[in-house]
Amino acid sequence: MTDQHAKAVLLNSLHEPGSPLIVTNVWDAITAKVVSEAPGVVALASASHSVSNVRGLEDGGGLDVDEAIAAAKIIVGAVDLPVTIDFEKGYASDAAGVRENVRRLIVESGAVGINLEDSVGAAKAPQFPIEEAAARVAAARAGAEDAGIPLVINARVDTLAGDPEAWDEAVARANAYLEAGADVVFFLGLGTEELVAEAIEQVHGRISVIGYPGAVPLKRLAELGVSRVSFGPGTLGLTLAALQRAATGLTELGEYPEDLGFSFEL
Repeated sequence: MTDQHAKAVLLNSLHEPGSPLIVTNVWDAITAKVVSEAPGVVALASASHSVSNVRGLEDGGGLDVDEAIAAAKIIVGAVDLPVTIDFEKGYASDAAGVRENVRRLIVESGAVGINLEDSVGAAKAPQFPIEEAAARVAAARAGAEDAGIPLVINARVDTLAGDPEAWDEAVARANAYLEAGADVVFFLGLGTEELVAEAIEQVHGRISVIGYPGAVPLKRLAELGVSRVSFGPGTLGLTLAALQRAATGLTELGEYPEDLGFSFEL
C-alpha cells in the first residue's frame, strides 16, 4: 500500500456519521500548512472559488485543467495530511474527459479526494441530466481505478440551490450518484434541521454539507448524523475580512493588531 493509497483510505474513514470530518478550506501552500498545524485538523480540502479568486479569476472554469492540477499539487505538497480537491465539473465536457482528468489529478498532484459538481455552468442551475451526471461520477471512479487509488468522491447535488422545492429530484440525484460510485453526497440547500434530518433518512449513504453563518450549528449537524462539513469560499472571506479590518485600523493610526505578530513559515 502506497502512502497515497493509505491517505485515501484514511480520508474515507474520517467521514463518520455523527462525528463529521470538519475541513477548513484552503487555497495555496501557506494556508494549507497553517490550517494543517491547527489542533485537531486531520484532513484538508481546497475550494475552487478561492483557488480561482486569489489568481484574479472567476470560479467555474476560470482555471483550465492544467492550472487546476498545478494548484492542487502545490496544496498537497505543502502538507502530510490527506487532501481532497474541489475539482469543479472535472474540467471536461464529457465523461471520458472527466475520467482522464481525474486520473491525472491523482497521479500528478497526490490528491486523495475530490468534489465533483453536477451543474452545467458557473451557476448552480441548470444541472446535467441525472443520467449524464451519474455517468460523470462513474467516470471519476473509473479514473481513480486507472490511477490505482481509492479516491474519495464527494458528489455535489446542486438541485435545491436552483429550486428549493425540487426535493424529490435532489434525493434521486443523491442516490444515483452513490450508486455510480460516489462515497459521499455533498447536498447543498440543507438550511434547516428538518431538511438535514430528511436527507439523512432518504439518502442511502453519507451526507456532506456546507457551513455558514445562520446554518445549522456544527454540534447539531453532528447529532443529526452528518459525515462532513466544509466552508467553501467562506474561509477566504473570513481571512479577507480580518485583513480589511486590520487595514482600516492601521490606516487610522490605531493599535497594532495582535495577529500582526502571528509567526508563520512555509
